[in-house]
Amino acid sequence: MRKISLITTIAAAFIIAAASNASAGTITYTLGDGNSAIGGYTGPYASVLVNQTDSTHATITFTSLTNAGPPSVIYLMGDGGSAAVNVNATSWTVSGITGTNSGTGFSSPTIADDGSNNVNGFGTFNQVLKSSDGFSDSSDTIVFTLANTSGTWGAASDVLSANASGNVAASHIFVTLNPAGGPLQSNGALVTGFASSSGGSDTETPVPEPASLLLLGSGLGAVAMRIRRRKAVQQA
Repeated sequence: MRKISLITTIAAAFIIAAASNASAGTITYTLGDGNSAIGGYTGPYASVLVNQTDSTHATITFTSLTNAGPPSVIYLMGDGGSAAVNVNATSWTVSGITGTNSGTGFSSPTIADDGSNNVNGFGTFNQVLKSSDGFSDSSDTIVFTLANTSGTWGAASDVLSANASGNVAASHIFVTLNPAGGPLQSNGALVTGFASSSGGSDTETPVPEPASLLLLGSGLGAVAMRIRRRKAVQQA
């Protein structure tokens, strides 16, 4: 009976840790497919990091990328379709929406939920965000959190899925000289267009949660305590 109990304790520790670990991880999508308006500037234009924090929550981070050129340019995100994703869920909520721009002379962008919308030739995405204005309110980083209210995600790669046009994410891109800004954004936008993930590469990296390791350590600690007590009884 003691052996069975010992085995059960070990198995339970590994099962709990594995289950917890399955709900954490990251995947990065690359927006590498630009439409004809920005086709003269080589992508990739932005990256989209999905950080799954548990089985029902994920933080999405859109980050501008640069091209050394010449000329050296940065691809900012803004206006309608600032950030668009296709969420793999029947229902969800979006919160914690923020946009920042490390360039000089830019206002603090106000970014809002724009529901489901078509993003210029890349199909309809069921979660789209829009900025309050154009270039002056553009961002080089956009972050928001998704909460699945209709089920769970088993991995980071489950959070988003391709839309009917085969695209997972997209963004409205402003091409400008790097670094961006100057007095009153003096360098302005060279061109503006849209980019999607259909031409990009996706990489997934499982990330063990600290809680998983803690649970595993607790289970193994319990096993060690049982062994010590068993030896103490036998020696008494």
